[in-house]
Amino acid sequence: MANGDGPLTTAHPGRRAPVLRRHTGLPLLGAVPAVFLAVFFGWPVVALVARAFGSAGGPRGHLGELLDRDDAWSLLGATLGQAAASTVVTVVVAAPIVWLVARVDVPGSRVLMIVVTVPFVLPTVVVGIAFRALLGVGGPLGFLHLDGTLLAILAAHAFLNVAVVVRVVAATWASLDPRAEQAARTSGASPMRAFVTVVAPRLLPALASSAALVFLFCSTSFGVVLVLGDGRVRTLETEIYTQAISYFDLPAAVAVSMLQILVVFAVVLLIRLLVPARPTSRTARAAGRVRPHGRGWLPVIAAGLWAGAVLLGPPVVLVLRSLRPTVGGEWTLVGYRALDVAVNGQTPLQSMRYSLVSACWAALLALVVGLLTALVLTRSPRWVAGVGGVVTLLPLGVSAVTVGFGYLIVLAGVPSVVSRSPAIIPVVQALIAIPVVYRMLVPAIGLVPDELRAAAATLGAGPLRVWCTVDLPLIRRALGVATGFAFVMALGEFGATGFLTRPGTVTVPVLIGSALGKPGAANLATAMACSVLLGAVTFAVVAMVEMLRSVGEPDL
Repeated sequence: MANGDGPLTTAHPGRRAPVLRRHTGLPLLGAVPAVFLAVFFGWPVVALVARAFGSAGGPRGHLGELLDRDDAWSLLGATLGQAAASTVVTVVVAAPIVWLVARVDVPGSRVLMIVVTVPFVLPTVVVGIAFRALLGVGGPLGFLHLDGTLLAILAAHAFLNVAVVVRVVAATWASLDPRAEQAARTSGASPMRAFVTVVAPRLLPALASSAALVFLFCSTSFGVVLVLGDGRVRTLETEIYTQAISYFDLPAAVAVSMLQILVVFAVVLLIRLLVPARPTSRTARAAGRVRPHGRGWLPVIAAGLWAGAVLLGPPVVLVLRSLRPTVGGEWTLVGYRALDVAVNGQTPLQSMRYSLVSACWAALLALVVGLLTALVLTRSPRWVAGVGGVVTLLPLGVSAVTVGFGYLIVLAGVPSVVSRSPAIIPVVQALIAIPVVYRMLVPAIGLVPDELRAAAATLGAGPLRVWCTVDLPLIRRALGVATGFAFVMALGEFGATGFLTRPGTVTVPVLIGSALGKPGAANLATAMACSVLLGAVTFAVVAMVEMLRSVGEPDL
């Protein structure tokens, strides 16, 4: 992430121009995202904290007793353990794909990046259903009897988060100057030794950064654990949901939420330490990518087959199961026909229409708040940018179930005209997308040449005109990419909206989760068909995003 002390004018490269050092409008611009996050994220979390101490009777010891009573410390260990194991599995699974993306120049690389990216933005409930179809009875890997086990959850988490490792590490690897490795080879080092001694140490910061992000996502995973755990695998996230919804034990749910917030805050601080403070130059990008010849195609083919099996296997099985929902049954379109059949007064197609509209508003909201945050923090003192970066990342890390639960507490005490407002769900969906928009725009803004800003200011352009004529044209692709990612992330949000939906505002992920909880082959077929439809929309949006992404632009 890029943090700076403000633009400076000078003819010397690498330094910034003093003409643009003053930003009198920064406090006003910064007030918008600050107020938004304070009201729509801080308020529910603070309300949750207040309820935690109120429900515990005030003294701290009572809160500890609640955690002891609900075996929260064991759940904490299980949550951190599965997150760590998921991170290791993800890195191992991603390694061949990272090499393929960073070092091999083959046709179809853009298609490969689309395939890599889609799992990351797929709704977690869709991923859960796909792996149930893959690992369950009658599935291609059903003979392994992994359905409902921790190994199934680890595999699904790896599938979801491969894109994080591939994009972060491969982008760094592709930008490395290959001459150092070539010098080691010339001195007699084998390819493996040259990689271990020259390349690997330079990739470690990117690997640590991506691994920390994967750990954060896995430690707050909800949909995957809920669908694949089958009640046998419990984490802090699922325990919050169980205590709040199934048992309606609010003190216990709030106490576990408090514990998870502390864990997330610690992980976010760690990520802040691992992520580079300034954007790196991409001038050497793709310099080390080579076109294979002869036997060099063998590892490329092997890596390609591995990527295809890992990334395409679960979606393909999901599509097939949507056409044959019962094991050994007939091929049928009954699930797709049910898309136009009302369930509790709302058809799945109506839910999809509502989800698309809601995601559009959420993406627009996330773009505005994320862009303003990026503009302010890239022009703020280093300590302000550091604190602001941590705060901005918190909505992505704090459990969606925790946020949804906090909204239940807050909305119970406000007028019904507010609690029933159709704007609530887009706002909650935008919260998880704002950190992604921010992280994608900060490097893009940081790579805008300060000399261009200084020249425009010297010619009399005001700050707004400088931004419109210099920054905006250079970051417009990043804006489009960030908007696309915000849209698909909002479209797939499941944890928080599950608390807040009501008749007429049921999103497709919530509808899928509801259908899975009902018995009967017809409900399973409907869930499968909705999952395929949601996956198809996600794939289409990601494909358009990749078309917008230009070579050399910062990656996620």
